[in-house]
Amino acid sequence: MIDTIIAHFGEILPFILIGFGAQMIDGALGMAYGVISSTLLLALGVPPSKASASVHAAETFTTGVSALSHIAHRNVDWRLFARLIIPGVIGGVAGAYLLSNIDGSAIKPFVQAYLAAIGIYLVWRGFHFPPHARDPKWVAPLGLAGGFMDATGGGGWGPIVTSNLLIQGASPRHTIGTVNTVEFVLTLAISITFLLHLGWQAFTTYTVGLLIGGVIAAPFGAMLARHVAPRVLFIGVGTILMLTSLFGLVKWLGYIG
Repeated sequence: MIDTIIAHFGEILPFILIGFGAQMIDGALGMAYGVISSTLLLALGVPPSKASASVHAAETFTTGVSALSHIAHRNVDWRLFARLIIPGVIGGVAGAYLLSNIDGSAIKPFVQAYLAAIGIYLVWRGFHFPPHARDPKWVAPLGLAGGFMDATGGGGWGPIVTSNLLIQGASPRHTIGTVNTVEFVLTLAISITFLLHLGWQAFTTYTVGLLIGGVIAAPFGAMLARHVAPRVLFIGVGTILMLTSLFGLVKWLGYIG
């Protein structure tokens, strides 16, 4: 493995930087690692199933480090964790199985349009902070939908689950920490499903770069989530959600090659 990294360092360096930047955003805001990484792999011509498999293989390690960091910074709501974990894994395994057998990209533009609208709302809410804190009611359906879309689209767990929990009034810091921690178990389950159905050939050399950059950045993202003001977290989540979703929509419409 070390010899491979050295031999192909020039090739994987851009993906180390991508993994680092994407994980910094993901760890601090609870989303974007999968979306950013998958978008770039698809732009390079990697098939959707292999792109999603590669990203989730890297995320198995980056989310593990991120989860430990969030736990250390006391960013995890364990009651919320328990409500998310089972439906999230069920949705993720189902989505990975589906994408291994058919092209699940048809629904993606509709999800991106929905997430762009959620992003606009979260930015507005950030400027009108503080909202009334509430215990979120719709948790299990979010976990199921988020896990499914994460597997079929190569990213979606954070955007769907984090944004909707924030809309329901959950604490930004604990929402981000909990969603990131659940994501470790989710990505592990998705990666195993891809491995069983696609084999090792599904995982590309880009996985190594994404993994290295993400693991280095993971502890810093958790630190930011603990110390950044909730208003800034709301605006940051909303902005990232809008930019990534609108980029996906523009690409789908054919304005970007």
